Amino acid sequence: MTSPRAPSDKIRCDACPVMCYIAPGQTGACDRYANHQGRILRTDPLLILSQALTEGTGVIPFAAGSWSGTLAPPADIELTAIGAGTTYPDFKAAPFIVSSRVADADMITVVTEAIFSYCGVKVKIDTDRHLGPEGAPVRAGGEIVGHVTTAEYGSQMLALGGVHHLTGGGKAEGRLTCATLLALCNREAVTLTIDGGSEIVVQAGAAPVVDGRREDRMRVGCGSATIGMFAAQWRDLQQQGLLDEVVVVDDHITGVVSEHQAGKVIGWPATGIRIKGHRSTPGRYFRVSSPGLGWGGTSLTDPLAILGAWNPEKGARPGLRLLMISTTGEDWGYYILDADLIPRPAPLPTALRPSIGIIAENCEPSRCTVLFMAGAGGSLRAGVTENPVQLTRSVQAGETRLSCGGASCYVWPGGGITFMVDVLDLPENAFGAVPTPALVAPLEFTLPRATYLALGGHEGAIRSLPDVLDHGGEYPCGIQLHPKGRGNGS
Repeated sequence: MTSPRAPSDKIRCDACPVMCYIAPGQTGACDRYANHQGRILRTDPLLILSQALTEGTGVIPFAAGSWSGTLAPPADIELTAIGAGTTYPDFKAAPFIVSSRVADADMITVVTEAIFSYCGVKVKIDTDRHLGPEGAPVRAGGEIVGHVTTAEYGSQMLALGGVHHLTGGGKAEGRLTCATLLALCNREAVTLTIDGGSEIVVQAGAAPVVDGRREDRMRVGCGSATIGMFAAQWRDLQQQGLLDEVVVVDDHITGVVSEHQAGKVIGWPATGIRIKGHRSTPGRYFRVSSPGLGWGGTSLTDPLAILGAWNPEKGARPGLRLLMISTTGEDWGYYILDADLIPRPAPLPTALRPSIGIIAENCEPSRCTVLFMAGAGGSLRAGVTENPVQLTRSVQAGETRLSCGGASCYVWPGGGITFMVDVLDLPENAFGAVPTPALVAPLEFTLPRATYLALGGHEGAIRSLPDVLDHGGEYPCGIQLHPKGRGNGS
């Protein structure tokens, strides 16, 4: 049996909906707020970015004891919300509302760490490998945390998170979704599995790993685009008697030089080749194979499987030289037609090697991009201004600059404040989480002082930048209460 505690033992933290009772010397369930000598304090310091720093990480910890010794802070520092804490629920002013001079203008920066249930990440994976069917569930630890979305040029795309996975399913789904988002946003590697597809390792800024294979390069373009880029160079090789046909194998559009518009323009002779697939326009074929991990994102391991019988009446002849190549240049084969018009593997002439190398040279390195996306619609706006819709309109009009951990955001048009930010633009470990479950992300609103006051901003809560640097701050709203039953702090 748990013995009753004195009313002074614990402090109730209202920084998130969990509302932990935190014992002295302990943190709440989020590990972000602690009971330190009877006060609720943020366990990580507020961070200030300075372009003037030439050493270290470029991040200055706030409230770490003292400033650098200068009488005034550098003119180009930027206050971030990393470590600022939150004043959820935001009938209170934001944790820090700071006035400063920027290029002789009076500016206000409002910083708060927002709690997001409506959030997720968009993951761009540079590969032409088939990761899974469009719309297929994406899992982490066996739980569905998102889905495969529409592919883009040279990249596969995932949509992960969102309120339905965070709070609309079971506890395990919400917990693993939150952990996955937090890891990705903090630049950690995450292993995901796709129903009916591959296992992938994703990390912001790093190359993806697909079914244990590290991807090195994204495709230069589809098969048709590849022909458009390099047909003139292949023509020179054709005129030298080294090459008669080129097929660029691609899951989306497989290209054939002799039939292609580019081939016609440069006078490439017909070869009598036949491609098994759905012919789109001349020299462009869809669905030559099912998607997969083979040549050009197809399931092909033998590219000759897409060829039908050669037609001698349209130019096929013994000795005809054929180059087949993927859109990354990683896979290629050189063949010569025998007396029965059957393509036989042959050694690649040395003079053809640069034509393969230039495709590889034009492929960009594969990497993963993680964009954090969230809707800053709820009560956090009331921590900025007494009339929340005024803040929304000001952000949409461009009067108020929205940033996330100091990084510029793309704000979606339309209603609300829906934004995206590249996690690589933020300092490391800028994101947190609370066990509701929800992600915690830094937000900064910067605008002229006069505009801020006109929006109904919290004038009484404004502090000067030197004051913030000199005296710091602490979470102001911890309430010392006697808990009913056991506390949920740790």
